[in-house]
Amino acid sequence: MIGIGVAGAGGRMGRAIIEACQHHSELEVTLALERTGSEMIGVDAGELAGVGRLGIPIADSVSDGEFDVLIDFTNPAAAVDHVQYCVEAGRRMVIGTTGLAPADQGQIEAAAARIAIVQAPNMSVGVNLCFRLAEIAADTLGDSVDVEIMEAHHRHKLDAPSGTALRLGQVVAGALGRDLGQVAVYGREGQTGPRSRETIGFATVRAGDIVGDHTVLFAGEGERVEITHRASSRMTFAGGAVRAAIWAMARDRGLYDMQEVLGLR
Repeated sequence: MIGIGVAGAGGRMGRAIIEACQHHSELEVTLALERTGSEMIGVDAGELAGVGRLGIPIADSVSDGEFDVLIDFTNPAAAVDHVQYCVEAGRRMVIGTTGLAPADQGQIEAAAARIAIVQAPNMSVGVNLCFRLAEIAADTLGDSVDVEIMEAHHRHKLDAPSGTALRLGQVVAGALGRDLGQVAVYGREGQTGPRSRETIGFATVRAGDIVGDHTVLFAGEGERVEITHRASSRMTFAGGAVRAAIWAMARDRGLYDMQEVLGLR
């Protein structure tokens, strides 16, 4: 059995991950974490996720239980703390937390020299296929098109643009030989003037309970190509995260992403 720790167990993604684990006979949720002071502390993780009693009370410290892989969908500060613990304890991680600062990412990369980490802004199989399709489209269409990336999420999402949108931008920019940091445009207002072909635009929507929509638009003269992914359930992300945890068990150290988990790279 592979013991799974779930950080952010009381959130939407955490509950979906607990549910997803129930579909794999080789997995067992052995630790469920929430922030200190949460009203969910002590509640049975299975009952909270709607899958029945598991006998695992929600804890507020990563050291409160044993696990083989910690799946983290929390916030940057908590994720970095969990990374440091996993390095010390020799445990693997799957990180879906977004909004990380460069310093946070540096700590994750340093930790990957000692433990196996799968990190991706989106664990969905379909989204990761879209990353590959966007790379092919950018490589094929080159500088003959304008590139815009649109994304929409629920009103509670904290970071913008989404990590998935930014990753799409990085993929496209890489295929076009551009530095995303130099060419990204995050929204437009007023007299902006003609669009520069080199820019990659981002548009963000936050509303209602949208799980996650992403579109990459390649617009040329007389035609346009759109690559779109729409998620209707968080189970698509949870299923990918669980798949990544199983895959990580065969690795001792290194930083990987879902492209490698799915054999797309």
